[in-house]
Amino acid sequence: MAKSPLNIDDTLTLLAENNYVADRSLATALYLSLSLQKPLFLEGEAGVGKTEIARVLSESLERPLIRLQCYEGLDAASAVYEWNYARQMLEIRLQEASGGSDREKLADDIFDEGFLIERPLLQAIRSGNDGIAPILLIDELDRTDEPFEAYLLEILSDFQITIPELGTIKAVTPPIVIITSNRTREIHDALKRRCFYYWVDYPDAVRELEILAVKAPDTSEILSAQIVSFVQKLRERDLFKVPGVAETIDWAHALTQLDCMSLDSDIISDTVGALLKYQDDIERIKGSEAGKILEEVRAELAISGAAE
Repeated sequence: MAKSPLNIDDTLTLLAENNYVADRSLATALYLSLSLQKPLFLEGEAGVGKTEIARVLSESLERPLIRLQCYEGLDAASAVYEWNYARQMLEIRLQEASGGSDREKLADDIFDEGFLIERPLLQAIRSGNDGIAPILLIDELDRTDEPFEAYLLEILSDFQITIPELGTIKAVTPPIVIITSNRTREIHDALKRRCFYYWVDYPDAVRELEILAVKAPDTSEILSAQIVSFVQKLRERDLFKVPGVAETIDWAHALTQLDCMSLDSDIISDTVGALLKYQDDIERIKGSEAGKILEEVRAELAISGAAE
């Protein structure tokens, strides 16, 4: 099993070896989170690479990844544990059919761990019993309700879960916790205080080019430069949802699949659905606006090329 990084440079190397292009500030936050054994809270727009960090950690440290995908209405039965009611009812019927009448013994039997269904949070707490801490990804926490967020406080404070029928289960080796939020609502300060916080921003043009070189290596240098410049300018427009890095990569793959060597207005209009996911945004960019942005891209790249 791979060891945790010893310093910030080690962390940068770990990320790079697993095709994640990060700046030093993100590597610093990740290193401190690992070394101080505090959850890492990653906040930022959708598609900037927050979730990918957990996957990279899982692969590079050779630890299991346990993911809790959050959504509105998420409760303990879906996130922590629940009892297998169908099996419990079957056990009760079998006990009754065999003439069993000891209610206390029956209660002990049906609330045995064999009837317990572990959900991601309980799995993460118990997975460390072999001394290997898993990676626990709590993805898009902002989608949940506040009561569930409050429930997480016990887990993040003491890495323990209380099951009334079985007692308190405490992690032998606490999991490495990564929490993400797209900031559709504010997360309570009490939870943030238990974490190391980092805002994951959109990358600048230089880093986005580096990301494309890693994630879409078949894209030509000229097309990559045009793609990045176009996306960077889109993020300056007043759109309902500007494209993230994930959309930039998807667009590069789509254009490469079409054997596109450089951008033009028609190919942008035909493929803009890889970048923008709302009809109003697509209609705003199609046609003359796409041509205008493309002219800005060409002029900028021509100046850049002349400078070089």
